[in-house]
Amino acid sequence: MGAYYDEIEIEDMAWDEEKRVYHYPCPCGDRFEISRSQLANYEDIAACPSCSLIIRVIYDPLDFEDEPPDDDDSGEAEEEEDDEEDESDDDKFEDALEKLTISDEAPNVLAVSA
Repeated sequence: MGAYYDEIEIEDMAWDEEKRVYHYPCPCGDRFEISRSQLANYEDIAACPSCSLIIRVIYDPLDFEDEPPDDDDSGEAEEEEDDEEDESDDDKFEDALEKLTISDEAPNVLAVSA
């Protein structure tokens, strides 16, 4: 992508604690926005939600490397879902063990020709 409206350094952007995004004024009257998690994922494009303009954000990705997720509640929900899936996998494994039979008979062999 090469059609940036401008390239802006992160230091020139303002942090909005309520929306949890960095922002910079857009000529349309709105503002370009980019979150810390986007920066942590090496995304350097801030978009204006009201028009088609985009800017490239100049920053050091290492400053955002250890950034926790923006939404703490979603991480807990994902962990709970994973726990539920693990339990159902354990149940399936136990069911499979109960149905397992071991026989001393020789296995049946089928010959298939192509």
